[in-house]
Amino acid sequence: MLKTRIITAVLLTSALLPALFLSSNFTWATMMLAVSILALYEWAKLINLSQTISMVYVLVCAILGVVLLSLMSVLGFHWLANQALIAFVISAAFWLLVVPLLLKKWVIVESKARLMLVGLLMIAPLWLAFIFAKGADPWLLLTLLATIWIADSAAYFAGKNFGKHKLAPNISPGKTWEGVLGALLAVTALGLVLTMSGVVTKMAVFPLLWIVTGLGVVGDLFESLIKRQFGKKDSGTLLPGHGGILDRIDGLLPSLPIAVLMIYLFHYF
Repeated sequence: MLKTRIITAVLLTSALLPALFLSSNFTWATMMLAVSILALYEWAKLINLSQTISMVYVLVCAILGVVLLSLMSVLGFHWLANQALIAFVISAAFWLLVVPLLLKKWVIVESKARLMLVGLLMIAPLWLAFIFAKGADPWLLLTLLATIWIADSAAYFAGKNFGKHKLAPNISPGKTWEGVLGALLAVTALGLVLTMSGVVTKMAVFPLLWIVTGLGVVGDLFESLIKRQFGKKDSGTLLPGHGGILDRIDGLLPSLPIAVLMIYLFHYF
């Protein structure tokens, strides 16, 4: 399983980096829309929507995405960026106010209509964050992605080797406070590298990295809560060794849109 995970990760990275640095903003936005539509389809199957409703749900979202891309091609990238800020604020309210309450009370959301809305609230802002961050600077997006990947890997190894205190045993028994601490230490080291190399000059980058790490944990726990509710182990099987796309991006769902919003508001870079 570990070998399969590594091979898949290498292939994904090999495809991501050329696309990130060589593609135009429009091409990148189109590719990320395709990934987002696949993630939405996984969400539809995860919450047990019928095949017909799943297809209608995904098709409507795809049409909305294409409309936004068409407007972006006519009105320009900056027009879409301004619209994206509204989505980021809504995303921040959802992840910082609603989701912690659901996790604390272990609330089961039974309404399929609400769950369909939740899927859109999770994935649409992430798509826009991918576009916004890449358009600002591909290195910025790569740094944010690296933060989540480093935090995820550090949490896994710290939890596996030192984990004793469960973080949320009723939701995700494998996660520990030691894993969270390992993730925070790893992104702190990343922050030191960024500041010492001169990429970032503000010490406030450390709270940003810590917040991104914490939000990544929240995203992971929320997906685990939904999977537990519907008795699923993975969101899909598209990525060998990793499960589905949602299993790979769950930490990005809250962290990337909110990180981009913070960077825009506080001018970190």
